[in-house]
Amino acid sequence: MTNEELLQIIEKAVRNKVTTLDLFNEGLTSLPPEFGQLTRLQTLDLGNNQLSNLPPEFGQLTRLQILNLFNNQLSNLPPEFGQLTNLQTLYLGNNQLTNLPPEFGQLTNLQSLHLDFNQLSTLPSKFGQLTNLQSLDLYSNQLSSLPPEIVQLTNLQKLYLENNQLSSLPSEIRQLLNLEKLDLRRNPLPIPPEILGSKDLSQDPGDVNEILDFYFGVQDPTETEPFYEAKFLIIGEGGAGKTSLAKKIKNENYKLQPEEKSTEGIEVIRWDFTQPNGKDFRVNIWDFGGQEIYHQTHQFFLSKRSLYVLVADTRKENTDFYWWLKVVELLSDKSPVFIIKNEKQDRKCEVNEGQLRGEFDNLKEILATNLDTNRGLAEIKKAIQLCISNLDHVGTPLPKLWVRVRAALENNSRNYISVEEYFTLCRINNLTDRKDMLRLSNYLHDLGVCLHFQEDSTLKHYVILKPEWGTDAVYRVLDSQTVKQNVGCFTKDDLKNIWESGEYADMRDELLQLMMRFKLCYEIPDRCNIYIAPQLLSIEKAVYTWSDTNNLILRYTYTFMPKGILTRFIVETHPWIEQQKLVWKNGVVLNKDETRAEVIENYNQREIKIRVAGNRKKELMAVITHELEKIHNSYERLQYQTLVPCNCETCKNLLTPYSYSLEKLNKRLSDRRYQIECENSYDMVDVRKLIDDVIFQAIKADGEFNPQVTELQNELEQERNESLTHRSRDSKQEQKPIMNTQSAMEFEKEIFISYAWGGESEQFVNQLDETLQAKGIKIIRDKRDLGYKGLIKAFMERIGRGKCAIAIISDKYLKSLNCMFELVQIAKNGEFYHRIFPIVLADAQIYKPVARLKYIKHWEEEIKELDEGMKGVSAANLQGFREEIDQYTEIRNTIAELTNLLKDMNTLTADIHSESGFEELLKAIAQRLDE
Repeated sequence: MTNEELLQIIEKAVRNKVTTLDLFNEGLTSLPPEFGQLTRLQTLDLGNNQLSNLPPEFGQLTRLQILNLFNNQLSNLPPEFGQLTNLQTLYLGNNQLTNLPPEFGQLTNLQSLHLDFNQLSTLPSKFGQLTNLQSLDLYSNQLSSLPPEIVQLTNLQKLYLENNQLSSLPSEIRQLLNLEKLDLRRNPLPIPPEILGSKDLSQDPGDVNEILDFYFGVQDPTETEPFYEAKFLIIGEGGAGKTSLAKKIKNENYKLQPEEKSTEGIEVIRWDFTQPNGKDFRVNIWDFGGQEIYHQTHQFFLSKRSLYVLVADTRKENTDFYWWLKVVELLSDKSPVFIIKNEKQDRKCEVNEGQLRGEFDNLKEILATNLDTNRGLAEIKKAIQLCISNLDHVGTPLPKLWVRVRAALENNSRNYISVEEYFTLCRINNLTDRKDMLRLSNYLHDLGVCLHFQEDSTLKHYVILKPEWGTDAVYRVLDSQTVKQNVGCFTKDDLKNIWESGEYADMRDELLQLMMRFKLCYEIPDRCNIYIAPQLLSIEKAVYTWSDTNNLILRYTYTFMPKGILTRFIVETHPWIEQQKLVWKNGVVLNKDETRAEVIENYNQREIKIRVAGNRKKELMAVITHELEKIHNSYERLQYQTLVPCNCETCKNLLTPYSYSLEKLNKRLSDRRYQIECENSYDMVDVRKLIDDVIFQAIKADGEFNPQVTELQNELEQERNESLTHRSRDSKQEQKPIMNTQSAMEFEKEIFISYAWGGESEQFVNQLDETLQAKGIKIIRDKRDLGYKGLIKAFMERIGRGKCAIAIISDKYLKSLNCMFELVQIAKNGEFYHRIFPIVLADAQIYKPVARLKYIKHWEEEIKELDEGMKGVSAANLQGFREEIDQYTEIRNTIAELTNLLKDMNTLTADIHSESGFEELLKAIAQRLDE
């Protein structure tokens, strides 16, 4: 837009007394002084232009309430900017601001302020005057500190500080009592990343109270201790010299054995050294067996907070550097890695260093040694010490209580302890908060000190103190000649022989669960206590017939293909293996409801091919792709393509039709390009039909779950749970279930929880969740079970249909649209009294009529506000809003009756439930499930 055109727009806007002006993406580089004449403006959008400054006259726009200056070139703001005192929402993100003028503090009506992606290193002390701020976004600046005046932002609810240079926090931040969300990820703060929240910044950060409690808990140096410990993993092919390197690092005088025995599974070696600062450093060296049978299990032990060394044997020249480096990249969050060339007999090894460094930016060193003569060993040790001492977590002050518990665990001579014994040990050492106990065990799990699989329903009850003990037990099965001769088949009697020594005898069931967790085996349906380890299956393809007509075909091709995708898929889908016979190492045939699927992996071509035939082709294909996507998502940055076959007349008759990338097809749809040319026939093909022919959408166009897919997926999950969730079937073993087996299965499926996120409500839910899981009972809750891109409304309706729904009633719950929608859904599906199990928190004002009336008034005001907003928008643009106002109305009409019912129930207080371990709640739910 030219300056003349802009002046014309200003003149017209002044003449017409406009209150809203949209100049988004108009190529503006400056604003004329006349811009100050737009004194009636309330909303102004100048986003996505090239403005480098604002004229002083800009301060005359004193009626502005909403101002968008996102994505310009502003390096400063004029002092007059402080005159915009009616501003409520201000977008200044993605500029080049290095400071804010003191006058910025005059914008006292601001409620939402976006300053992300700038160059701010400090905030002015006057910033504290913005007392009405509710949301402040400072993501990706250069802030090294926050002003103490932040305490004055008493209404602040959301504070985004990701990706800055903060190494400390002002104590005043604890006084922000309304703060609900605090994002401090990617700052050099002494807080473990698990507490700060998911490394995926699109996910919510951690709990505000937990973050601040931990940070201020480690500020007293008399109560903390710097932590100097890390995990060092040695990987590579079998016989490359990994064990020799580990032992030489620990002791340079170690004499190599002529036939050094290869590591079976994993061996953990302790190495201590002194840092230049005089501090002692402990390294847990994990020496991995290199045989291929171990490769797919390594993924469960490759972790962050670690340094990796890839050892290459120069004589054999069989090291696939790309494969190993890619494995580390995919499974360890790009931890630093060294390549050590083991030049036996001084035979040199050529490595394409430039190419590898171009591909892997986490490759730190490529060093050579002759372990027989110690040539280069000193340099290797020095480089390792330097790199491992600079890992992010090293030197972080940890609570002394954590360090004390860690020492107590190390001094325990047992191989494993129960989680209750672990909790007791923590309490003995004055660590009393259960969240801290679990946080510590997770931290030590990452460091390789112990193993605690907190997400597994069985294994979470045990803390394995000696990781090599657990891994050695697993690998003994895979290395068993009996199991190998039986091509992966073994029985419980076989396990008795394999795990006959006393150190395993009492933990056979748990060790078998460990193998199942690692997707290393499954129990054959209807053949009690007989198991299959699919990676030991025959490589010979099973014998069967297959008709090539009317098949759905889909292919996955991988830029890099990690090992074990198909064997994990076999474990996940094993209940449907045809006759429990049509399965081999690289393929499987599934059969469900007269529909067959053939899934074959060609590892050399980095491809998985799927063919489906029968009555429910699309549904079965949807389940298969869902299971494969779950496996894909367990890797970091896995690159692959989904290839859809062409359906033109020529390709229909070809065994190998032309294929299109599903990603490109979806892009064409989004770009409204509805046809694409076939490279075989040159015919134009309908894009949407290409997709619909193969991909059965689990989510329908109206946003609802497709019941056909959901039903089939649920069947697989139920059958898999019955088979994979190992339960002792020894009739002589004493059983102490909380309820009968059938009820327990229902418990697994149908106990939902409805609650408001954040604050006391979520803290209580977490405690309830932990208690029930410790009893082997799972509750279904949104944060865990909804999943990425899961449909919230469908999930809430599912809660409404559930047989049992625990409702944590709080003040926030009764004012939340989502929570009240769930409560109304429960009521609409009948038997409200029998299906709901409420716990009323202290702030829920339902016991006095006047207080209950306030909730009705709240929803009347919500309806009024939404209704008023809709009046200014044309009916054509209100799609979806009518439905929302109907929901508000439905809540308003039923809240009186629902709260009246709730206040009449003896729900017991939250404290009574907590102190009793939720005993009364469990009894009531058990009775309901047994009806």
